[in-house]
Amino acid sequence: MANTTSAKKATRKIARRTAVNKARRSRVRGFIRKVEEAIATGDLAVATEALKAAQPEIQRAATRGVLHGNTASRKVSRLAQRVKALSA
Repeated sequence: MANTTSAKKATRKIARRTAVNKARRSRVRGFIRKVEEAIATGDLAVATEALKAAQPEIQRAATRGVLHGNTASRKVSRLAQRVKALSA
């Protein structure tokens, strides 16, 4: 348990940041899920639109520190690769 005033405040701040980050991470997962579902159905148009929506959301999560930058780039790259494979 935090003893000092500053430690108590830090605990409150961490709790708030955790809640925000959880929401952001969940939002990113939702966007990724939409792309993966579109890929699973094999619908190129829907998958492309879902990827266009997901890409900035994933990059935003990286900017905010929810995801590491390389992780975000890797996710976008792999999703784009799978969407591109639908057209082939």
